[in-house]
Amino acid sequence: MSAVKAKLQQDLKTAMKEKDSFKRDTVRFLMSALKQVEVDERRELSDEDIYKIIQKSVKQREEAAKQYREADRPDLYEKEEREAALLKIYLPAQLSDQEIKSVVEETIAETGATTLKDMGKVIKAVMAKVGSKADGKSVSNVVKEMLS
Repeated sequence: MSAVKAKLQQDLKTAMKEKDSFKRDTVRFLMSALKQVEVDERRELSDEDIYKIIQKSVKQREEAAKQYREADRPDLYEKEEREAALLKIYLPAQLSDQEIKSVVEETIAETGATTLKDMGKVIKAVMAKVGSKADGKSVSNVVKEMLS
């Protein structure tokens, strides 16, 4: 069993013992998403697979929070924000913008990219290098800035 999954299970037990229904429900939802992927693909998930699922879940929560804020629903907005913050705990430390820039510079030099037409190729290579330590949106912004 992966280390991240073990941590999630331990945190779920702790939340249940402490009667922390918010944390319990959020972790349970994530565990359910992980189990669904395992059943669908008939394989054990690696830590990197789990990080990708957590990132997707965080992104969904942030998008929902944005929509709730625009719809003037502070109660739902706060719930989504809290869930996103809780899920981010399980992700590896994110790279700073400067660290992302250095990886992008290195990748641009390796691929020989010069225009925005090469953006997809550069982003794909950068994401392969950084994995779950950076989200695609920040990488995309840095690549766009450096190629334009």
